[in-house]
Amino acid sequence: MSTLFKSRSVSRRSPSVHPLKRLLDYGHQYRQQIWLATTCSILNKLFDLAPPGLIGIAVDVVVKQQDSIIAQWGVKDVFGQFLILSFLTVIIWILESVFEYAFALAWRNLAQNIQHDLRLDAYKHLQELELAYFEERSTGGLMSILSDDINQLERFLDVGANDILQVLTTVVIIGGAFFILAPSVAWMSMLPIPFILWGSFAYQDLLAPRYADVREKVGLLNSRLSNNLSGITTIKSFTTEDYEISRLAKESQAYRQSNRKAIRLSAAFVPVIRMLILVGFTALLLYGGMAAVHGIISVGTYSVLVFLIQRLLWPLTRLGETFDQYQRAMASTNRVMDLLDTPIAIPTGNVSLPLDAVRGELEFENITFAYKDRSPVVKNLSLHIPAGKTIAIVGSTGSGKSTLVKLLLRLYEVSLGTITLDGIDIQRLNLRDLRRCIGLVSQDVFLFHGTVAENIAYGSLDATEQEIIRAAKIAEAHEFIMRLPEGYETIVGERGQKLSGGQRQRIAIARAVLKNPPILILDEATSAVDNETEAAIQRSLERITVNRTTIAIAHRLSTIRNADRIYVMEHGKLVESGTHEALLEENGIYASLWRVQSGLR
Repeated sequence: MSTLFKSRSVSRRSPSVHPLKRLLDYGHQYRQQIWLATTCSILNKLFDLAPPGLIGIAVDVVVKQQDSIIAQWGVKDVFGQFLILSFLTVIIWILESVFEYAFALAWRNLAQNIQHDLRLDAYKHLQELELAYFEERSTGGLMSILSDDINQLERFLDVGANDILQVLTTVVIIGGAFFILAPSVAWMSMLPIPFILWGSFAYQDLLAPRYADVREKVGLLNSRLSNNLSGITTIKSFTTEDYEISRLAKESQAYRQSNRKAIRLSAAFVPVIRMLILVGFTALLLYGGMAAVHGIISVGTYSVLVFLIQRLLWPLTRLGETFDQYQRAMASTNRVMDLLDTPIAIPTGNVSLPLDAVRGELEFENITFAYKDRSPVVKNLSLHIPAGKTIAIVGSTGSGKSTLVKLLLRLYEVSLGTITLDGIDIQRLNLRDLRRCIGLVSQDVFLFHGTVAENIAYGSLDATEQEIIRAAKIAEAHEFIMRLPEGYETIVGERGQKLSGGQRQRIAIARAVLKNPPILILDEATSAVDNETEAAIQRSLERITVNRTTIAIAHRLSTIRNADRIYVMEHGKLVESGTHEALLEENGIYASLWRVQSGLR
């Protein structure tokens, strides 16, 4: 897949471009598969339409015998003529079956390939988008695009694309046969077709906005379900089950109503088309029959026409279902392509940064930053962090401490100013190289559903068992891990829910130890643990911060009193700085916080 990602260039198209064109532009590398599937569909339909012609020839043999069409080929014996017809029938049916298998295989494999690659491309692109993109959208809505919308497209390619091709082939082949065999009555039988096609396209235009609304509603419904499943503990603890059922019912009802509007329109298609078909069939039955009686056309030709008119007109009733699938698929295609067309707001730089060359000197120069539609949370801030030193940042909630971490990791871009690492503007650095040299231990630890060992090794996927255990011991996590039912192979559950907060924190620290980054960020790493766990975490942190640039953000001042320098933030600015002792002597904000936490006032 990596080569596929490199070779494919996702075109940036305006959303006004038709979704089918957007899909074809994306899938240009499948052109050979599309042509193969298309050819098999057309050949299958050609052989499928041949039996009515054979029936007409058989009627011709019965009626004319030695003067039949086959007799003109030199075979006068009637039995011999039927042998030839039987042989042709066997060959045609075999070929029809072969190409039916071939087109089913080709379309379904194409559908699987496109949905697989499209889902990976969409997810890969999603990973490269900035954090603000996710904060403005629901997880359920994005899941709906990556799963349901792509599956909808797959379902259309499985069946709908072949149906459209075969209907078109049927119209061309049978229409041509009619005008060759019986031009005098052909126009009567073909008369409904323009109205049927016009009606189909009119229905398509009417259905398009309805199915776009359906896709929007299912995204909201999935968002509600995703939110509720993630917050099931909160729902249970606040006994809001009935409230959540009512909210889900509201979203589900909106989805149902949206679907009803589309269904009400699409369900009317087939009955209307049947009435148009009736006109063509009746005209052929009446005028074609009279033409055969008067010798204008042969009985065999009339037999062929009667069979073919049904093969031509009745499949058109399926156009409603096919266009229904098509419109659902196009609505889904637009949503997926809109995701792929979302520009990457934080592009990677082109300066590589070898991990072993990083010293870890950081400089924040006149930084200003504001979240979207909000006032600045960091204002004209300058901060120098020497390589290998430990600095701490403290302050009240909302003062901008954690925002500095996000700016350093380039989860957000600074509004003004620059941040440098070893004298290089981080916007010039390769984004993965930058983040690879920074280890983050946050208060909101995220563990993936998997084993303890897998979570420790996350980000260091080639780590050995011995290295994982060593990292766990440094993080003082080894003892509690060995008490778990399966030790390092214990499944931690989704988001690590089978572990306590302190256990999750220590696994996160072990993960950072194993990564062994030149820069370590501790964002409230001990805020949600008890005193005993805090002491254990503090001992491990003292070991791993030696000779490593460390930024510790903390509310508990006891955890950062030994930092080389402590900075106090208020309202996005640094208002105090110094060692623990020097700040106590200043008797300012830090000293006030220390007295409160020490119980001195």
